[in-house]
Amino acid sequence: MGKRVAVVGVGMTKQRSSRPDVNGQELINEAVRMALDDAGMTRRDIDAVVIGNMDHFEGINYVDTWSVDGSGALMKPIMKLTTGGTTGSTVAMAAYYHVASGLFDRVLAIGWEKNSESDTTGAIITAFDPFWDRPIFAGAVAGLALEATQYMHLTGATEEDAAYVAVRDRTHALNNPYAHLHINLTIDDVLKSPYLSWPVKMGDMCPRTDGACAVVFASENAAEDSPQKPAWVLGVADRHLWAYTSDPYVNQAIENGWWFPAMEWSARELYDKVGITDPLEQIDVAELYLPYSFAGLRYMEALGFCGRGEGPALVRSGATDMGGKCPVNPSGGPLCSNAIGATGLIRVAECAWQIQGRAGDRQVPEVKVALATGFGGCFWSDILLFGAEKPEKVRG
Repeated sequence: MGKRVAVVGVGMTKQRSSRPDVNGQELINEAVRMALDDAGMTRRDIDAVVIGNMDHFEGINYVDTWSVDGSGALMKPIMKLTTGGTTGSTVAMAAYYHVASGLFDRVLAIGWEKNSESDTTGAIITAFDPFWDRPIFAGAVAGLALEATQYMHLTGATEEDAAYVAVRDRTHALNNPYAHLHINLTIDDVLKSPYLSWPVKMGDMCPRTDGACAVVFASENAAEDSPQKPAWVLGVADRHLWAYTSDPYVNQAIENGWWFPAMEWSARELYDKVGITDPLEQIDVAELYLPYSFAGLRYMEALGFCGRGEGPALVRSGATDMGGKCPVNPSGGPLCSNAIGATGLIRVAECAWQIQGRAGDRQVPEVKVALATGFGGCFWSDILLFGAEKPEKVRG
């Protein structure tokens, strides 16, 4: 029989555009030491380590063994995972399953990236079809522009609608000392920023960031000894459906208009497991992997917070602002920090802090249920739900 699992320790570096003062192992070690201190543990207490980054960004071979000086994984079981932008959330899900299976009691999850030392666009272009797409797509921005164009065509959404998301998350980040960007933008600032690939502008996009995050997952037996209030894992689900980033646009037609199949299908599975029937009413805070502003409209619909085409009205209503019905990205989200291999795990860490009441100036009052997502690879989706109360049973 499986075990219930909680997050009992969190650590992360302050996210910055460049960290020339440390190498990769030292960057990882900053987050690991903070997480272990937070959990009241040393590396000797950890049973196994799961680590992930986009290793083809930095050109590192076998990150799992290369990183042991920073991760503390010497002579321990190590697993490396690399799933594009979902890497951080995939690392979290693997650590969860390691503990829920009963194999280990305490597993350390680590996500990191040193984008300042990587050829990000050169690596991301390999996610596109080599014959049809690579000659004309310029990395991630062009793929996201294709999604935005489709969304605008089908719903009538505007660039100004997307700018509301960009301003919301940048405003939230002003309360987060770990965020990379602290800029007080207006709607007009976003709309007047230069185009990268129409309709996506500089103000709509995430930055490239150096940073690391570490999270300790513990079994229900070990969690009771934690100095921190456990943030319980209520359930997880994912869909990694395609091999190339452009595949979803073909398959959406085949599936007769699924809005965002990977996110809709994983959300439906997870909500059914946990008993979520009205996400906007039942989820208190959401930390979403929004790599650009238009995602903050379409993903709300795919996650069931509103109906199709209603994302712009929901965002403009203030329901997703701090003080709204379900604040989205109180941390500022990836629009303010995007160390890609860490980004999904940071969403998990922020949810744990919200559940524990330790999010500082970005704390949402009385959080009982928190949602974290990972996005990336080829429009893949990971979803995790956390709760303040221990779940009645393991839900997979």
